[in-house]
Amino acid sequence: MKTFSTLKPTMLVALTALSLGCGYSKKTTPAQPGTMPAISQLSPSSGAADTALPLEVDGTNFSANAVINFNGAAQTTTFVSATKLETTIPASAVMNTGTVPVSVTNPGSPGGIYGGGTLPATSAPMDFTIN
Repeated sequence: MKTFSTLKPTMLVALTALSLGCGYSKKTTPAQPGTMPAISQLSPSSGAADTALPLEVDGTNFSANAVINFNGAAQTTTFVSATKLETTIPASAVMNTGTVPVSVTNPGSPGGIYGGGTLPATSAPMDFTIN
């Protein structure tokens, strides 16, 4: 059996590193709530079935990477401003008549090495009518 006096310096460093913990690996900061977007108006608020249609969503608190959700499916979204987003709803998404929900999601932001960041936030839905 080797004693500490007969160990090579690299072995001693390795043993020391294994036996000492920094204590920071278990300390994390939970993610904070994200900024909640709100929809005030859809333009248009209705459209014909089986037709691709442009959709403008007006409201507040839209982040630069916000996403319009049409009937639960995320759409390719163009950020115009913190109060306006635009997309084109494909004809395949408006095949059946009825009412579908439209919402906006501000994605969360990652935290640092100790956690943090923000959680995604999704607006209350507004109805869009397919004729």
